[in-house]
Amino acid sequence: MQIITGEQVAAALPWPALIERLAATFREGVESPPRHHHAMHRPDGEATMLLMPAWEPAGYIGVKMVNVFPQNAEHGVPAISGLYVLSEGKHGRPLACLDGSELTRRRTAAASALAARELARTDAETLLVVGTGKLAPMVIEAHAAVRRIRRVLVWGRNPEKAERLADAYRDRFDSVAVTDLPAASAEADVISCVTLSTEPLVRGEWLRPGTHLDLIGAFRPSMRETDGECLVRSEVFVDTYAGARGEAGDIHQAIDEGLFSFEAIRADLAELLKGQKPGRSSDDAITLFKSVGASLEDLAAAIEVWEQREARG
Repeated sequence: MQIITGEQVAAALPWPALIERLAATFREGVESPPRHHHAMHRPDGEATMLLMPAWEPAGYIGVKMVNVFPQNAEHGVPAISGLYVLSEGKHGRPLACLDGSELTRRRTAAASALAARELARTDAETLLVVGTGKLAPMVIEAHAAVRRIRRVLVWGRNPEKAERLADAYRDRFDSVAVTDLPAASAEADVISCVTLSTEPLVRGEWLRPGTHLDLIGAFRPSMRETDGECLVRSEVFVDTYAGARGEAGDIHQAIDEGLFSFEAIRADLAELLKGQKPGRSSDDAITLFKSVGASLEDLAAAIEVWEQREARG
């Protein structure tokens, strides 16, 4: 069995190829049971273990184990770590163990970029990234692969981290760190939230017509990155219905507040990509994509890594 490091995962997943692989897998489908979600009470706070299996009917088999430790931010350690085991489908023999953190970050950003490819205005060029963790630079790169992003705004609770991230991209974009989140939200064509927040950061009253709002961080019902008004004003799309019903905090809490219902979700990614349901209704519509992550995405990314490496020998 091969051991594939984070650097090797990154090298095998250029954004256009990964986004196309995800699109094809959403259209074709795989077997993907609900992920196993285990709360772990640790001495320094609550953590989460996620187990995410998926398999092709006559092909590859995979499972990811991820540990999420939000408290790691206090120690300068990434909040998410894990591994992915990919097996062949004929006899079930393991092929490779991949760095799960790099795989997760890249497939997550690629899924959001895929949704933006389908939902964001074609003339979108200003991207606001809310959050400064390990996923934030991935989101910048992935969205730039599907839209002509010229301007990048970065907001974070820690202004120094926001400045460092903005500085890292000044050679490619008009990239600035911002402290006024309402003003930055009103300027952005695409807003991508990549935080572990449990309270609203972006508010619906700040959004201008035509905005695409990308919500990545809230993967538990107790977490949220937006207020209910964002959902009221938006045409809402999700990565999968099962994930949204089980874990999408922004949606659950808006429902609890009496502002939204699951029936108001316009489509999931599979329906969009198959052409079964339409995307944004007009240039002035506000679109919202809520993802919690799906094992389908991990399997697609792991297969892409394996086949890219096999092709190169």
